[in-house]
Amino acid sequence: MNVVPQITDRDAAGIDIARNTADLSRFLEPKCPATLWHRETPPECQRWLDALDPDLLPRGRVILPPHAVADAVHQLCDMSGLPDGAERDWLQGDITSLTETFSGLLSARFLRMRLGIVTTNACRKFHIDAITARLVCTYRGTGTQYGFAAKDTDPQDIFTVPTGAPVLLRGTLWPAIPPAGLLHRSPPIEGTGEARLVLVLDPVFDPDDEM
Repeated sequence: MNVVPQITDRDAAGIDIARNTADLSRFLEPKCPATLWHRETPPECQRWLDALDPDLLPRGRVILPPHAVADAVHQLCDMSGLPDGAERDWLQGDITSLTETFSGLLSARFLRMRLGIVTTNACRKFHIDAITARLVCTYRGTGTQYGFAAKDTDPQDIFTVPTGAPVLLRGTLWPAIPPAGLLHRSPPIEGTGEARLVLVLDPVFDPDDEM
């Protein structure tokens, strides 16, 4: 098994690489199994995030319309005790911007937003989620890992999304035939002392179905 580093305009696995928000629209093209937005967190914000006590990192799970995200993220940061400052402002603004971009791309009136702290081997098995589509952005720690594989097998070549880079993934409910065979997982970090801060966004087209 080989762990392969990133990144070109289309990586070795065939994943589309976006350079800006406009490029993300290619995720809707029939033969695009995933799109990775190649960007970096501002260095001062990354250093701040990496140095924080994990207990101060925001966490929560909510279903809400995109226009309510900014207030919700602010409240989650207050609840965790995240210190005020330019770095917190950047984090809140970036999460809000990603939710607006993602909901607009998929014409979703609501989103399921999850901010989580991961310190174990959660979702360590390669899989495809039972959803339409998902955005994952790891703000701190090792990013999502992915690769292509045939049914009931794991990828031989494993790619790792860079920290701070959002990746858009299709789920089993995406109307595509045949399935692309792209699998992903959370990186196995249990016992390393690593604490990942991960944002996960899912489109919700009818919130009543989520009750």
